Amino acid sequence: MADSASLAQEARRTWTPRPATRRRAGRVGDPLFRGLLRAAAWAVVVLAGGLMAALVWESSAAIRAFGFRFVTTSTWDPVAGEFGALPFIYGTLVSSLLALLIAVPLSLGAAIYLSELAPAWVRPPVSFLIEMLAAVPSVVYGLWGIFVLVPWLRDWVQPPLGRWLGVLPLFSGPGYGVGMLAAGLILSIMVLPYITSVAREVLLAVPNAQREAALGLGATGWEAIRVAVLPYGRTGLIGAILLGLGRALGETMAVTMVIGNRPAISASLFAPGYTMASVIANEFTEATSDLYVSALVGVGLLLLVVTIVVNALARLLVWSVGAPAGARE
Repeated sequence: MADSASLAQEARRTWTPRPATRRRAGRVGDPLFRGLLRAAAWAVVVLAGGLMAALVWESSAAIRAFGFRFVTTSTWDPVAGEFGALPFIYGTLVSSLLALLIAVPLSLGAAIYLSELAPAWVRPPVSFLIEMLAAVPSVVYGLWGIFVLVPWLRDWVQPPLGRWLGVLPLFSGPGYGVGMLAAGLILSIMVLPYITSVAREVLLAVPNAQREAALGLGATGWEAIRVAVLPYGRTGLIGAILLGLGRALGETMAVTMVIGNRPAISASLFAPGYTMASVIANEFTEATSDLYVSALVGVGLLLLVVTIVVNALARLLVWSVGAPAGARE
């Protein structure tokens, strides 16, 4: 308190009034600066609202023609003028969730190793290589998927899975290589660097006092990570997973090249599928009627809505997980 009082006295002693020109400049500059910042913030809101309004307007023909049936039917027949987006919604959600199912354990394991267990000389090069995966263009992943992943799945993975687990609907039917399993695998590789990088930063931000307290109470290294480090950073870890989910939902090129592009719903992971982003990319140039274009824009609107809903649910989940920790603090 004494130091604060002496600092305040010194500030009053050394303070000199600003010249009149600077005061006038401040009276003009501050409101201008606030106005520019306010305009920048509202521009983002207006842009998002304009995007949503444009999608609704352009898809209004399909909405009037099919109503709620547009999201509940699976018939996609441009020749007959029948459009139902259910197979694309199903393909988008299943491929994204399958990608998370594969990528999350690998990503969290890599993040825990790099932040808690790896020698100091190992961390920079391995972290750099993992982050480099995020810089690979998606079309390169697609080419790798077509020429390497799909033949490998068709010849070495799907036959034994079908022979041993074919009684389960998930692994029934012939294996073509392309399909939901290939899409989920390639998406898992694409989202892995995002989840790993963010999770590693979250774990590195956990105070050392958490680890030292657990170790001081007799916990082993694994127990200290499990009971002290992971609970402290769980909100950030959930955010990392949701970042990967957002990346998976919107991925287009690589998935289009390996998923098979068949508008059908199948329980088997071996069967070809379709996603919302893929159908837009594949068919937009082939749309020859206003209703066809409107239906494709409607699929884009659905993709935006699904993304917003998933992120809203994710935000609620983060709040629900973070609230007890805040209450304890």
